[in-house]
Amino acid sequence: MNHVKALAMKFVMIAAVLLIILTLLFDVPFADTLWISLVLTLVAYVMGDLMIFRKAGNRSDQNKRNAIATVSDIVVAFLVIWLMGDALVGNNVDIITPAIISALVIGGGEWFFHKYLDRSVFPEKHDTTGTATR
Repeated sequence: MNHVKALAMKFVMIAAVLLIILTLLFDVPFADTLWISLVLTLVAYVMGDLMIFRKAGNRSDQNKRNAIATVSDIVVAFLVIWLMGDALVGNNVDIITPAIISALVIGGGEWFFHKYLDRSVFPEKHDTTGTATR
């Protein structure tokens, strides 16, 4: 259940950022922005949160894991927004600039989202007694 809640929070964050930047500022159609938000949420959660953030670094070094995962989330966000935006919108909008801006803003949100994950979704990262399953 914690993963569903985390996915919903991540989708709302990404969709809000992309709706403001892509749709309001750069005239990307609303439906295209929602598709990009959905795909980016799923890809970034699996890659950035489950695979990289959860596995990077040792348990006690949350800042290192957070930095690694945040940088990877920025790269993934840029690539997904750019590639999907180019495929969906085509030549109607220069998608590279809004993709860079969006990726950086999403990266800022991801820093705080990873802190939430560490506290609420991956509590085993706080267990330093050695009783957690490895």
